[in-house]
Amino acid sequence: MDFHIPSFVGYLIGFTHLVGLIAAIHALLTVRTAQGAIAWAMPLIFIPYVTLIPYLVFGRSTFDGYIMARRQANREMRTAIGTLNWRPWIEEAVTARRSDAYASLRAMPRLGRMPCLANNEVALLINGEATFAAIFEAIRGAKQAVLIQFFIIHDDDLGRRLQSLLLEKAAEGVAIYVLYDRVGSHALPASYSETLRNGGVQIKAFATRSGWLNRFQINFRNHRKIVVVDGIQGFVGGHNVGDEYLGKQPPLAPWRDTHVSIIGPVVACLQESFAEDWFWATRELPPLILPESYPEDGVLCQLLASGPADAQETCSLFFVEAIHAAQERVWITSPYFIPDEAVFAALRLAVLRGVDVRILLPSRPDHYVVYAASSLFAFEAVRAGVRIFRYEPGFLHQKVVLVDSEISAIGSANMDNRSFRLNFELMLLTVDRDFASQVESMLNDDFALAREIALEEGKETHRLQKLGMRVARLVSPIL
Repeated sequence: MDFHIPSFVGYLIGFTHLVGLIAAIHALLTVRTAQGAIAWAMPLIFIPYVTLIPYLVFGRSTFDGYIMARRQANREMRTAIGTLNWRPWIEEAVTARRSDAYASLRAMPRLGRMPCLANNEVALLINGEATFAAIFEAIRGAKQAVLIQFFIIHDDDLGRRLQSLLLEKAAEGVAIYVLYDRVGSHALPASYSETLRNGGVQIKAFATRSGWLNRFQINFRNHRKIVVVDGIQGFVGGHNVGDEYLGKQPPLAPWRDTHVSIIGPVVACLQESFAEDWFWATRELPPLILPESYPEDGVLCQLLASGPADAQETCSLFFVEAIHAAQERVWITSPYFIPDEAVFAALRLAVLRGVDVRILLPSRPDHYVVYAASSLFAFEAVRAGVRIFRYEPGFLHQKVVLVDSEISAIGSANMDNRSFRLNFELMLLTVDRDFASQVESMLNDDFALAREIALEEGKETHRLQKLGMRVARLVSPIL
């Protein structure tokens, strides 16, 4: 074939459209939601030159080979863990069933793979200084093992402080296991991990790519944040390891985020979640430690671990169930607001039931396309009667749900499609009036620093801005 004649261009265009059509059919057959399938299929058919490569990287959200491999790894992990006399939870789980508030979450016992457990001590950690002071203090006191998992670890001042502390504890003979997400921590230099490894720390990257065809796969990110010290104390929430989480990096500073410290039976669930991810990365189990005793009283907690290999869309269904359970109020904070149809419908129905529905969002964007899509959903929510607030002092990154007067949830899950279906997430559900009162007080302080979006704002938005928002919403299912 003469590659210099004009007909070659025609062959190339035709071939590109053929591949685009095949990819569009693949999207229709594999993407989990109708909106996501359409969002991919239409551009793949009409402008494949632009969308084929992004689809290769982002689009294959139900990569069957990965899901099967992940489920198999989980089965192997559970077989291995079963020899350790694990899950000492029967008495606590029976106690949990006596809670009327937890009973309102009728689907939660089956939705979560882990039981609701009594007798936990929980403490709010508001913003980065309090969070990392508590985490570093717990690690300094470690005697046996420390399990650490973050989506992002930066080689900055905070990251190096963590590195030094882990090297110090490893030198004392404490077993240290660190897991980070390869995509989220793409900027982490190899020297950071190598220094830890040379100091006796076990450190691995979580990655979901498998095989030649999937070498560009960057979906299925592990967004979980876990620290467990000696099987006794655990931490979960929204913070990653980086100076921005201490509010040291404008223009998003000050950074608003929330973590939780936990002591009690639910820490075993945190260890099991970490073990699943570590086993996927290494085919080995980390040390799993059960304390000699638990608190004699405390908070009911359920750890909700979700991910793309789940049989159901656990994270999305959690939001739907929590919103449907609300009788008086449901307050939600999230950096991103791109709900799917089920979650958005649940919010509208809650308003119609007379529930006080509030959503707190950031006023500053960290991702402009996501912010634009979130803004359009926010205007639509306001028209439906949902009260939407913009947090003004800095970037709001916390992920908190408060339902009525006893139920709260804090963790890593955002209110968007990526958390619902593509990321590995973790939310700590708590059922306790006193703790919910603390969460309410924290959120009231946040609302006092926020501006409520008025109904007129959507109408006054410039048409060009509205066009940009609608384009952003068109691709929102794949963000």
